[in-house]
Amino acid sequence: MTKGRPPGRMAHIAGSNRSERVLILASFVNRVGNGLFNTASALYFTLVVDLPAVQVGAALTIAGLIGLLSGIPGGHLADRRGPRTVMMLALAVQAVAMSALVLVESWAGLTVIAAVDQLAAATAGAAWGALVVRVGTDRPALFRAKLRTYVNLGVVLGTVGAGFAVAANTRAAYIVLILGNAASFALCALLLFLLPHYRALAPSSQEGRRWIALTDRPFVAFTVLHGAMGLQYPVVSLLLPIWISEHTDAPRWTVAAVSAINAGVCVLLQTRIGSRIETPLDGGRAFRTAGLLFLLSCPMMALTAHAPAWAAAGLVVAAISVHSLGEIWESSAGFALGFGLAPDHAQGQYQGLLGLGFSAGQALAPAILTTVVLGMGTTGWLLLGAFFAAVGAVGPTVERWGTRTRSPQEAAAAETGGEPDQAHA
Repeated sequence: MTKGRPPGRMAHIAGSNRSERVLILASFVNRVGNGLFNTASALYFTLVVDLPAVQVGAALTIAGLIGLLSGIPGGHLADRRGPRTVMMLALAVQAVAMSALVLVESWAGLTVIAAVDQLAAATAGAAWGALVVRVGTDRPALFRAKLRTYVNLGVVLGTVGAGFAVAANTRAAYIVLILGNAASFALCALLLFLLPHYRALAPSSQEGRRWIALTDRPFVAFTVLHGAMGLQYPVVSLLLPIWISEHTDAPRWTVAAVSAINAGVCVLLQTRIGSRIETPLDGGRAFRTAGLLFLLSCPMMALTAHAPAWAAAGLVVAAISVHSLGEIWESSAGFALGFGLAPDHAQGQYQGLLGLGFSAGQALAPAILTTVVLGMGTTGWLLLGAFFAAVGAVGPTVERWGTRTRSPQEAAAAETGGEPDQAHA
């Protein structure tokens, strides 16, 4: 066989086998749609539908809180009925709900439709987690790193596309974005038809313990840690842009550079770093490393307020680069621990619990970050860095606790990265 043929090389970059490439493509398509919608949705409802910003925020907050209710039940359903089937159904509901948003004319309508979308989104997220485990069996860490790379790339491309609609600022342009996101859900669901139908792994002996994830104390502890460490995402999307604009002399282009550099670092280095973080043991150490990187990046961000314009711009670039490395280590640790500590037959339920914890943290993050960090200034940044380091330091302890309390079979699978049963046609 001739080595290095371009088609083979490109196929390997995207995935090691057909199922991996299908799931990567489906996830990429879905996240392009998310990028289209998330960037301009608030503008559509405030500028075009003419709803007050407070009402839009309240509707989306209520919908997000309602969505938290379906993560664990949706994941349990994916464990019992198969993750592909449940995810396809959830995506279909999201496609319909997203399409219905173009008909919204009131706060009540927005709240109801957004709530339906969030209920389906939480279910789809839990099923997606279970599907990732079933598909990526050859080299799980490498597959998950590639998957996250393409997911990040999809969001970036969608965001760029949304920029044209924002520039046009017309009702037609915004409707194209919303319907484009709806189409991405539908196309993602259709692509999943190309995957095998993975059979349910839940054994009958577990039927009396429906919500085993909630009784798994080490995993619940990791869920809390994962949600707490998730505050690092709004640092990039919310906190740092406000800080640069209101508290530094850095040029305005640095605000846009923050997201671009963050996305670029993650796309370029996720696979290189993440592919080496395979087992829960690796995950615990990576979680600690992430905390230390955030401990370094937060004081750098604080220093931007005390530097002249040229130095502040350089500090912003350096700080977000370090922070982005921390994000890669944190997300890779989340994969290794989140999947590695969960039993194969209940991956959906466990991923639903993990998603619930993360979403709860994201809901609280804006209030915490703007109150503590912006309110306390430099001291707030130092406290935030110390908080991340402290949370990360607990990672290895939780990993040891979790590994010690697994069954012998689960512990053996966790040490090797996990080898779930294969699908049947």
